[in-house]
Amino acid sequence: MFDIGFQELVIIFIVALIVFGPKRLPEIAKTMGKGVAELKRAMDNVREQIHSEVKDIKDPLDLKNEIYGKPSNNDKQNTENKDSKPIGETKIS
Repeated sequence: MFDIGFQELVIIFIVALIVFGPKRLPEIAKTMGKGVAELKRAMDNVREQIHSEVKDIKDPLDLKNEIYGKPSNNDKQNTENKDSKPIGETKIS
């Protein structure tokens, strides 16, 4: 995830040990762990809500396609040709 190697982790641990001291370090690690877990839970909830909304939108579209069928490329071309005049009937003045 963060692409941190073992040496970087050791350096971070040593700096944290110097800055916070050996007595407060476990408390800080526990607090950070709870924060990360809460963040992951919130991200999962948002992801689930997005999937639910997309499914709510997609289900009626799938039902419509089942009832009426999906338009093929030929149907699209036929509707485009209905609006335009046939080539043979064009009047030249």
